Amino acid sequence: MSALERAFCRSSAWRFVARKAVLPWALNHHSLTGDVLEIGGGSGAMAAAAAHSFGHARITVIDVDQTMVDTARLALAGFPHVNVQNADVTALPFETASFDMVTSYLMLHHVIDWQDALAEVSRVMKPGGAFIGYDLTDTRLARWVHRIDGSPHRIIAPGELADGLAAAGLTDISVRLSFRGHLMRFHGRRRRAAPPGRHSPAAARR
Repeated sequence: MSALERAFCRSSAWRFVARKAVLPWALNHHSLTGDVLEIGGGSGAMAAAAAHSFGHARITVIDVDQTMVDTARLALAGFPHVNVQNADVTALPFETASFDMVTSYLMLHHVIDWQDALAEVSRVMKPGGAFIGYDLTDTRLARWVHRIDGSPHRIIAPGELADGLAAAGLTDISVRLSFRGHLMRFHGRRRRAAPPGRHSPAAARR
C-alpha cells in the first residue's frame, strides 16, 4: 500500500463512507454470520462497519502491513468480537475450514500472487462458505494510478478473477462490473462435500 493509500484509509471520511455506503454495496444484500475473515483489512474501517452492522459475527482481520495492523487494532479496540493480526494472505495461519465467510475489499490487486491468495481463502473456508468482496478492474485508469503511486500491484481482469475463483475450487461464482467498469463485485462459494455414497466411483460400481 502506498503512502497516499495509507493516509486515505486512516481518514474519518473513509470510515464514514465505508459504513454508510461501501459495505452495503460490497456485500450486495449478503449478511455476515458466524466466523468471518477479512483479508487485507487495512485501517479497519470496513471491519468497523461490519462490526456495527453484524454484531453476532466473529470477525478476524488480517493485513501484511504491520503499520495498518497497529492502526486497525486501535480503531477496533472497542469491539470484543473482532480480532486483528498480522498475516500474509498467501500463507494464512489458520486451520483448514476455519471460517464461514471470507471478505475482501479493494485489496486483491495488491497481491502479486493473487491466485495463491484465492487458494488459501478456499482452504480456510468451511464447505458451503462464501467469499464476497470487490476490487478494481484492469482498466487504463487503474494501471495509470498505480504506476504513479508506485505501490506493488497486479490488477485483475474480470474474466481472470472468475477463472481464478473456479481454479480455487469455488462454485456459484459471480463477477459483476460496476462504476462504468472500474470496479467489480464478486462472490463465490466453497464447494460442499458430496453426501456419503453419492457421486463416488465406489457408489457408481455397485
